[in-house]
Amino acid sequence: MTLTSTDFHFPHQDAPVYHGKVRDVYSIEGNILVMVATDRISAFDVVLPEGIPYKGQVLNQIANYFLDATCEKVPNWKLAEVDPMVTAGIRCEGFRVEMIIRGYLAGSAWREYASGVREICGVKLPEGLRENERLPEPIITPTTKADAGHDENISREEIIAQGLVSAEDYAVMERYTRDLFEIGTRMAADKGLILVDTKYEFGKHEGKVLLIDEVHTPDSSRYFYADTYAELFAAGKPQRQLSKEFVRQWLMENGFMGRPGEKVPEMTPAVCKAISDRYIELYEHVTGRKFVPATEADAGKRIETGVLDFLDSLKH
Repeated sequence: MTLTSTDFHFPHQDAPVYHGKVRDVYSIEGNILVMVATDRISAFDVVLPEGIPYKGQVLNQIANYFLDATCEKVPNWKLAEVDPMVTAGIRCEGFRVEMIIRGYLAGSAWREYASGVREICGVKLPEGLRENERLPEPIITPTTKADAGHDENISREEIIAQGLVSAEDYAVMERYTRDLFEIGTRMAADKGLILVDTKYEFGKHEGKVLLIDEVHTPDSSRYFYADTYAELFAAGKPQRQLSKEFVRQWLMENGFMGRPGEKVPEMTPAVCKAISDRYIELYEHVTGRKFVPATEADAGKRIETGVLDFLDSLKH
C-alpha cells in the first residue's frame, strides 16, 4: 500500500491542502505547517504515476535525522515529528530560490558541462573536468523554485537584482548552505559515503532565516560510495551511488526526460519495489539505523490521529 495523496481537514486549518511534487502541506492558524511526505516520486520535475512503498517515511525520517543533527549550527522550522511520514513546524515565508551546492561535477551540472557550458549560475568552471570529478571547492548553483514545470538556473547577482532575496538574506542563506554541506559531508564520510551535491530551501520567520523542508534525503541529495570512488573514477566508470539518479537513469534509458510528448515508461510492481529497496538502503546507510516500517495498514488514519494529538498538545 502507498499513500500518494491526502485531503485532511484539521481543526483550525486555514487554507486548502497544498499538493507539492512529493509533500502535502497543511496550514494551521497561519503559524504552523503540517507537512506530509507522501509516497509520490518525481523526476525531471514530473510526478510519476505510481507511488513507492515507504518512500514518504524514508524521506521524512532522514530529513528529521539531519534537522536534529544540524539545528545548533543552522536554525530550522521543525517543531515535532508527529508520524513516521509527517513533520510539524513553524510556518515561514519561503524564498522562491533553492540553494544547490555541488562538491563534484555530476548529474545535470555534468550534462551541461559536457555540452560545452563553462559557467553555471555565474560560477566559472575550468576546462578539462571529467564526470564525477571533485571540484576545486564546492560551488553554489541556485535555481528558481517553480510551482509547476522546470526550475531554472539563476545566479546570485540575478537573484538579488530581481528582488527574489535581499543581499543580506542571501548572504545568510549562502553561509548556512556551506555550513550544512560541511556537516553533511562529514556525517556522510563517517558512514563511508561521499555527499556529492544537495539542495536546501530557506524561509523567513519573524525576521530570521530558517532552514525548511527536507535535508540530505535521496530526493534532494546525491551520495557516492567512498570505498570505490577513486578506482571507478580512474577507470572512467559510473559511480556506485545512493540517490534518486538511478530513477532518472532508468527513465532516460526508456526514453523519458520530461520533455513534451514523452511518455513515462511502465512502472511495474517490481520496478516500484526496486526503487523502494534503494530508498530503504539509503536510509540505513546514511543514518546507521535499521529501517522500521510503520505497521498500520491505514496510513491516512494513523497520520490523522498523530496530527490531532499534536495539535491537542499545543493547547496544554
